[in-house]
Amino acid sequence: MSTLSVPLTPQLEETVNRLVKSGYGSNKADVVRRALKRLSEEEAVNAVLRAETETTLKGNLRDLMKKI
Repeated sequence: MSTLSVPLTPQLEETVNRLVKSGYGSNKADVVRRALKRLSEEEAVNAVLRAETETTLKGNLRDLMKKI
């Protein structure tokens, strides 16, 4: 696992601290990891939703999701 140092605005740092206090993550790094994972999942869902509306795509939706 690698380490990444990212400058945060005071507002974002407060948000991270608040999320740790509320139990979203066990520490700051855990909160950021969970947020990035959630963003990645949301992007995947959005890609599938866009693919569903694409008229040029044909085939099984599960197969299309695997490709994305």
